[in-house]
Amino acid sequence: MPATSPPPPLVKRVSPAGWTAIVWCASVLFTLLTTFRLPGEMMPAQWPAAQLYRWDGLVFLLLSTAMAIQGGRLLHRRPLLATALTILAAVFETITLGVAGLPMAQYLATMVALYFVAATHPRRTALIALAMAVGTLIAYIAIRMLHNWIVSTSAELAVALVTVIVWLLGSSAHQSRVHAERLSAEHADRAVTAERLRIAREMHDTVAHSIGIIALQAGAASRVATAHPEAAMTAMRAVENEGRQTLAGLRRMLVALRAADAGQDPELAPAGLADVDRMAATTTAAGVRVEVRRLGEARRLPPDIDLSAFRIIQESVTNVVRHAGTRACRVTLDYRDDELALEITDDGLGRGSSSDTGFGLAGMRERVALLHGEFTAAPRPEGGFRVTARLPLPVAVR
Repeated sequence: MPATSPPPPLVKRVSPAGWTAIVWCASVLFTLLTTFRLPGEMMPAQWPAAQLYRWDGLVFLLLSTAMAIQGGRLLHRRPLLATALTILAAVFETITLGVAGLPMAQYLATMVALYFVAATHPRRTALIALAMAVGTLIAYIAIRMLHNWIVSTSAELAVALVTVIVWLLGSSAHQSRVHAERLSAEHADRAVTAERLRIAREMHDTVAHSIGIIALQAGAASRVATAHPEAAMTAMRAVENEGRQTLAGLRRMLVALRAADAGQDPELAPAGLADVDRMAATTTAAGVRVEVRRLGEARRLPPDIDLSAFRIIQESVTNVVRHAGTRACRVTLDYRDDELALEITDDGLGRGSSSDTGFGLAGMRERVALLHGEFTAAPRPEGGFRVTARLPLPVAVR
């Protein structure tokens, strides 16, 4: 049975609407409890108003509860309307209490809504929601003072202070999330740039190798051109073939590469699909068995495709060793008529990550995109992880 990732904490599993409803119900229960003399008390914390248990009080309670729950449901789509509904719910509930101000308990649902608005919506929307919440408290006090009614000014100031603090916490959470997203985007950009530099360095090595072969063949042709013209023609055909393949690889690779600052990555040893078996043997000896399967007729590939295919396999196998938590994986190379298809699968934890040999999925995706291929990487429904790549082949090697 495949292992699964641990579930997220309860705090993250409950939606904002759920938290709003929970806090509202808790505040209503707390308010009702304060009207009774609890153990250890000489008298109730507050005497119940006459209308609290009458039919009109129950109607106001049901109406305010409906508004609070609906406000929680609208937090994502209509944040300002949601805030207004929770404020009205607090006001309606307070009417049945006969108190001199909006109590902290009744305003808790508004504070929760305000936190989520500040944490998940733009600053302008969050400021308007804060102004609505604090403005309601000010207006409530002002109306009671204009009617010469008793006002719990100090209690309302405490409610306003806590409201502002809750808003600041939500705003801080919003800024932290935006900063984390910015850092993640910058890291991805740096990874892509560094991987492109790596590809450029590897391409430099393959081109230098090809130019060396061209120089040797051209030199041989010049030495035997008079005495052995057939050998000279064979050497020149080899020069032509090597030159065409090198130019085709350069055209595919360098047209897509952007200019980037040099200066990263240390030693880059030449590698290709011929090294897959050696890499599989090394990895198997280290404790993770790598099964290599080849389909179709294996043939010589252009250096850029050969090298990129090997790097994709190397990166995927390294990820299996480091992150999959399994003892085996399978590598399939399918030499089709017009493309090379790669598949690397395992039965581990279903995770794909980065590794020391490159930049993980971002690097592999970038390599395939530069070769105009297709790339997928995702957990398998039956467990484990699958990486696939399809690299189109030039007409000359089909």
